[in-house]
Amino acid sequence: MTNIIKLHNELLHKTYKHGSYEAFKIDDPKPRDIHKAEVRDRLLHHTIYRMLYPYFDKKFIYDSYSCRVGKGTHKAIYRFKSFIKKVSKNDTKTCWVLKCDVKKFFANIDHSILKEILKKHIQDKNILWLLENIIDSFYTSSSISDMADIEKGLPLGNLTSQLLVNIYMNEFDQFVKHELKIKYYIRYADDFVVLSQDKKFLEDILEKIKIFLENNLKLNLHPNKVFIKTIFSGVDFLGWVHFSNHRVLRTSTKKRMVRKLRENSKEEMRQSYLGMLSHGDAYKLGQTLKAS
Repeated sequence: MTNIIKLHNELLHKTYKHGSYEAFKIDDPKPRDIHKAEVRDRLLHHTIYRMLYPYFDKKFIYDSYSCRVGKGTHKAIYRFKSFIKKVSKNDTKTCWVLKCDVKKFFANIDHSILKEILKKHIQDKNILWLLENIIDSFYTSSSISDMADIEKGLPLGNLTSQLLVNIYMNEFDQFVKHELKIKYYIRYADDFVVLSQDKKFLEDILEKIKIFLENNLKLNLHPNKVFIKTIFSGVDFLGWVHFSNHRVLRTSTKKRMVRKLRENSKEEMRQSYLGMLSHGDAYKLGQTLKAS
């Protein structure tokens, strides 16, 4: 209670300063740098998220699926399936898919741009002061002498980061829907897809997408994770390889699941994997996991 009262007084008198972070790495599935804030700061993150999420969620487009109530990866892949059916006219037309991935997404969120976006939506100076305090508590550079990176990056460990990146990328979502007028578009964090019967259309909008991200958000697409291909050849999106009438688990994901079950054979983990597999065509793999 003493700590809570102290935090309250710091906020009241605007003497609050966000604390430092504990850094550690995880492999899930690729190496990621996680930065965990102190307990007092995490308490504040939850309060901010709880108060601001309902306001901003109403401003997001329907087909943004990351870190939102009632959304998530499963909803995104089922939506993707429905778009495939609509664009291909029930498999009677060729369905082309533009798949993109933003390079080092969290590490390249520009602080000054994010603050300007927040100012468009929030007039309360106290809330803006608090959000700026949290945003500026972290930067991607390992050395303060590297001035170029001091105004960039959000920590993966903060709950507020999940909301802030959606607010940031909502600028792009609105551009896609209202300027490019794209109907069949799905985004999950930094992964997004656009579906069309016209390959040339996708090639044309790809250049416009690159220009908008670079000029407006200072983000770049990952050169090795951008492609245009037909759904017939299989499209890798959110851990599954999607085809017109079925989806199969990515090979690397299969291997990781089997390896983790060998290392940790707890029934809870097995049931968790089986639940995930129920969202795709993975009967044989499910039988393998049950038998292992």
